[in-house]
Amino acid sequence: MNAMITRQKGATLLGTLIVLMVAGVFFTVGFKLYTPYWEHLTIKSIIETTSQDPDQISLRLPEMRRNIDRKLHINQVTLPERDDLKIEVIEGVIHFDLKYERRVPMFYNVDAVVKFEEHFEAIKP
Repeated sequence: MNAMITRQKGATLLGTLIVLMVAGVFFTVGFKLYTPYWEHLTIKSIIETTSQDPDQISLRLPEMRRNIDRKLHINQVTLPERDDLKIEVIEGVIHFDLKYERRVPMFYNVDAVVKFEEHFEAIKP
């Protein structure tokens, strides 16, 4: 009987606790970073749809910007700064440059910074 007891192997309590702590940290980080990525996908979708819509790209830039801001407001998404989305016309091509970063508090005084950069183009009719 003693030979069987010494051959038994399995996870110790300490090993199990360490695995659970590491998994908890990964899940916490994942849940906190989910929101900025989801918001970015919404912003990207709005700008991409605008750049592909002939009715929108035929508008003047202030009106186009106002429509984008309205769509962002409807979807309850905001850009950190108004200048994070630059819309300009260069040689008949509309350039949508989206560049911003989000700071997400993680633990105590540790933050994660998530950077986003997108560029879309549309030919002005």
